[in-house]
Amino acid sequence: MVPVSSSASVPGVRPRTVYSGEMFVSRLLEKTRRSRHLGLDLFKAAGTKVYTPLAATVASVEIETDPLGYGCLVALRHEPEGCPPFLTLWGHLAHEAVGRLKAGDTLEAGALVGEMGAPEENGGWAPHLHLQICTDTGLSASEILGVGEERYLDVWSELFPDASAFAGVAPEFYEQTGRTHEEIVRLRKDLLLSNLSISYEKPIKFVRGEGVWLIDDRGRAYLDCFNNVCHIGHAHPAVVEAIARQAATLNTNTRYLHDNIVAYAERLTSTLPKELAIAAFANSGSEANSLALRLMRAHTGRENALVLDWAYHGTTQELIDLSAYKFRRKGGRGPKSHVHVAAVPDSYHAPADWPAEEHGKRFAEDIAELIAAMRARGEAPGFFLAESIPSVAGQVFLPDGYLKEVYRMVRDAGGVCIADEVQVGFGRVGSHWWAFETQGVVPDVVTMGKPIGAGHPLAAVVTTREIAASFDNGMEYFNTFGGNPVSCAAGLAVLDVIEGEDLRRNALEIGNYLLAAFRSMQERYEVIGDIRGLGLFLGIELVSDRSTKAPATEIARAVSNGARQRGVLMGTEGPHDNVLKMRPPMIFSKRDADHLIAVLAETFEAVLARAG
Repeated sequence: MVPVSSSASVPGVRPRTVYSGEMFVSRLLEKTRRSRHLGLDLFKAAGTKVYTPLAATVASVEIETDPLGYGCLVALRHEPEGCPPFLTLWGHLAHEAVGRLKAGDTLEAGALVGEMGAPEENGGWAPHLHLQICTDTGLSASEILGVGEERYLDVWSELFPDASAFAGVAPEFYEQTGRTHEEIVRLRKDLLLSNLSISYEKPIKFVRGEGVWLIDDRGRAYLDCFNNVCHIGHAHPAVVEAIARQAATLNTNTRYLHDNIVAYAERLTSTLPKELAIAAFANSGSEANSLALRLMRAHTGRENALVLDWAYHGTTQELIDLSAYKFRRKGGRGPKSHVHVAAVPDSYHAPADWPAEEHGKRFAEDIAELIAAMRARGEAPGFFLAESIPSVAGQVFLPDGYLKEVYRMVRDAGGVCIADEVQVGFGRVGSHWWAFETQGVVPDVVTMGKPIGAGHPLAAVVTTREIAASFDNGMEYFNTFGGNPVSCAAGLAVLDVIEGEDLRRNALEIGNYLLAAFRSMQERYEVIGDIRGLGLFLGIELVSDRSTKAPATEIARAVSNGARQRGVLMGTEGPHDNVLKMRPPMIFSKRDADHLIAVLAETFEAVLARAG
């Protein structure tokens, strides 16, 4: 068949809202919709070859002409010893099978059946194989019902048995275990903070991760284009092995000598400009940003903060106070007196009369005005803190020269420049290790988290020797788990994989490939206002009117949820929640990109058709 790592959708377990056309109205009951998929979907890129695990005779080879049909279908008849004969249906194949196979041909076990078809030849669907067993051997390929009514599931299960075993998909891949979705939601409400959010209109229970895939409790695999914590893919064997080996040997705190902490500090700082030479370790991006503020206070003795609008920097109260994304929204109390908020330097929304080459300088003037206002009161900034690419603000790429202007002004006023690389660091932009490098600047402090341990809780702060010396004021710095041997082993493994597998180059190449595809979509769909990205950090801003750039919030949410229904995870961000946000693992391949592109195009078509 296909590798077990392929994305699978197990038959019959849930209704599919994508079956909305007239062809899905019941053949048996008037006005009843057929919503239950009766086969097994295996998702791989177009061109993936599929092979029969059992000897077979070709029963029929057909091209289905319905625009939402199966494309090329092949029906095979199997007569294994000790088993009644049955058919298998292979749908959504490339049309090359038509010329190569004909009724009556015999295939040995392991013989090629066909290749997964591209959307233009498989009925417009994302590339995948529809595999289905049929016990009625008198049917042709096009007569086998692929979608049925929910009320007849008992009948369909006899006519169309589960094809998972035939496909080699292990039972543990899709058998449901543990608590139900409803029970978990209820217990979360009873036992956890009530404002602990859950993603998507219909929550997902994930039970396993593998590479770029997340698998839910029903065996369905989702292409993960959003969770950048697992920077080099879910359950990467190198990281798993490093953690397990070190945990089985020793884990303790940093009061004792151990090779891993200095080895990791040496490796990590080697990826940064030479000025950034002193490291400290913590457990989360929030801890890293809080430590950066302690370093700043020790060095400057000040509190005045310069931050960007709609920024988010962490969960502690002092970081919530610096995060307009939190303090300007429901439950927030607005900015405190020491927090000075500058406009997000978003070129797409810049005044129309600003020359593009002046965007960086023009947006930096906002910072200049805030510093001037402080000076008029006899005050000065302590620090400027910003993500090198504002993420929650909507995947905003800073205009050329912006950070150079801002860093110069802040330093001239005696302040410290802090780069938050928690989301965008570790080669995600492809062209550089760190996103601040794309602006040609060197911060005084850089903070890291999320992808640093590929899922293991690890974070870091790296600063200059001068600022580190100011922090060494007699008060001990200690973090029980920060820099422990197991965490540093995970961090070292992540660096090994990024460097050994040349993932920066991969991020840049695949990112450019995706950007080109997204720009092609922009030509087809008026709702796409702006495409932006670098490497595997990507955003698509949706607007209801390209001239006014009014946000298309509901369409963005519908596209995000529609992609989720089709097995691709992405998010929405921005002040109006109208920017599709994608941060896939660094191992994302061209095949993965093709799958994302196909699903996104299919989703846009469906959402825009419903919107009229």
